[in-house]
Amino acid sequence: MAAGSTYTPIATTTLGSNVASYTFSSIAGTYTDLVLVYAGTGDNGDLYLQFNGDTGTNYSVTNLYGNGTSAGSNRATTNSVSYVPGLIRSTQPSSPITHIMNYANTTTYKTFIARAGSADYEVMARVGLWRSTAAITSITIKNTGGNLNSGSVITLYGITAA
Repeated sequence: MAAGSTYTPIATTTLGSNVASYTFSSIAGTYTDLVLVYAGTGDNGDLYLQFNGDTGTNYSVTNLYGNGTSAGSNRATTNSVSYVPGLIRSTQPSSPITHIMNYANTTTYKTFIARAGSADYEVMARVGLWRSTAAITSITIKNTGGNLNSGSVITLYGITAA
């Protein structure tokens, strides 16, 4: 889907200092989907998301990855977070993109597709599930390695029905 009037920036932030997490809150249910883009660096680790502050074991993910020499996959269930692909490093910016479908629907579990890559590491895609029928009204972004670094830009887009 081409960008244009379909993608509406809901909020953008440029981190002014290193932070342990960042939360988009009070997300209106006026779009069909959400797209979250992280462009920046962080202490060496993986990004992960929590929806509506849920720290229960309600998240599952399936990973597909490859590095030009080998490829693989794995699956994790009953996680307390939803991992986003792409190692966030302090020395090399990364730009994982996460597409969250039907985030405001209150009759289905929430699914997402995320992708990222690095020329010197690997490319990865993840399909995730949050086992909740609640509408997503907040998204918290954290890094397993520590901080999200100063200067990183995080943008949340709403997608209207095409």
